[in-house]
Amino acid sequence: MAYPDHLRTQVDTYLDALRFPSRAPRTDGLEEAMRYSLLAGGKRIRPVLALATAGAVGLDQASVLPLAAALELIHTYSLIHDDLPAMDDDDLRRGRPTCHVKFGEDVAILAGDALYAEAFHHLLTAQAGEPARVLAAARELAAATGVDGMVGGQYLDVAGVSATPADLRRLHELKTGRLIAASVVCVLLLAGAADDEETLTAWRRFAGELGVLFQIVDDILDVTGTDEGLGKPQGSDERHGKRTYVSEFGLQGARKLAAECHSAARATLSGSASQGAPELEQITDFIFTRTS
Repeated sequence: MAYPDHLRTQVDTYLDALRFPSRAPRTDGLEEAMRYSLLAGGKRIRPVLALATAGAVGLDQASVLPLAAALELIHTYSLIHDDLPAMDDDDLRRGRPTCHVKFGEDVAILAGDALYAEAFHHLLTAQAGEPARVLAAARELAAATGVDGMVGGQYLDVAGVSATPADLRRLHELKTGRLIAASVVCVLLLAGAADDEETLTAWRRFAGELGVLFQIVDDILDVTGTDEGLGKPQGSDERHGKRTYVSEFGLQGARKLAAECHSAARATLSGSASQGAPELEQITDFIFTRTS
């Protein structure tokens, strides 16, 4: 399935140029650990989604690269912390040793903390736009990654308190879906859509379905993929006894749910993007059909 690789190239080039200097001496090792994980590769789905959304609503795509970078910094922080021995205890990420394996658990924790802080520093200092709009985007991003977002979902995951299929969906709406949704909604806020609740609701619906779709496919690939293809250990969820869409509904049931989410996302997208959204369509289809 086609993927907007031209947008990923823009993101990779921008990220490669980012530096995290400090006035304090001898902190080069921290920046090295941050960049080691940040530049490890991947599809850059969240920042690419931000650029694609910008194109769909008539913004210059390059103008939202600071926001796109902030999204990837936060995503990388979450991966570093997810891989830690106290969490998923994984040794491989994106085909290379995880941050704590390479630099030690203490440095990995600090690298994740620093990436999260630097994400907001970069967004608030480098993102062009009316200050009120930039602040609205920052508020959305903070909410999407806090207790009622990604970290709250991670807590529900490690606490093992999701007892029903509805609980499982809510867990992943928070853990995975909120940051993916922010990749869309933050761009709309930069475009001045804060007072257009109808438009925001429609786009949130699309992004929410996309986030759940991503997680369902991720659960399927954890069963059907390989270490080499995934760039991380296959079967990690089963080893940790986690409830997933596959453990809940079986492989075929999970695939059926993925198809339903894909159809819902595509239908919602058709009614949301007034100027056409071919790159968003590509991303949606890629997430549904991805094999790694």
